[in-house]
Amino acid sequence: MAEATYPPALLYHPEHDWARIEGDHAVLGITWFAQEQLGEVLYFSAPALGSRVTKDEPYAEVESVKAVSDVYAPLSGEVVAVNETLDRSPEQINADPYGAGWLIRVRLADPSEQDAMLDATAYQALLG
Repeated sequence: MAEATYPPALLYHPEHDWARIEGDHAVLGITWFAQEQLGEVLYFSAPALGSRVTKDEPYAEVESVKAVSDVYAPLSGEVVAVNETLDRSPEQINADPYGAGWLIRVRLADPSEQDAMLDATAYQALLG
């Protein structure tokens, strides 16, 4: 499992998801806290390419040894890429949640939505 970390370059959602903004796109994933709570990830149910995700709404599921959990979209947009390596190696979500364990890439529908997200300090304060 990865070490507890919350990179300052990312934005965070209260449902324990992160976003890395790259122009008019965002790469999305779950935080270290989320993967730690889930335990060993066994399966990621990805949305289809071209589908739309809506901020604050579930867009996928992650199955672990402990539970099946919804993954919430921190931002709205069209799915333009899915991390296909997670089909073979879902454990990447645990090992490297901010790198190889990314989940999807979206073309942002409303870039101003990122203004409501938390920075790393605020997210860590939310965790207590």
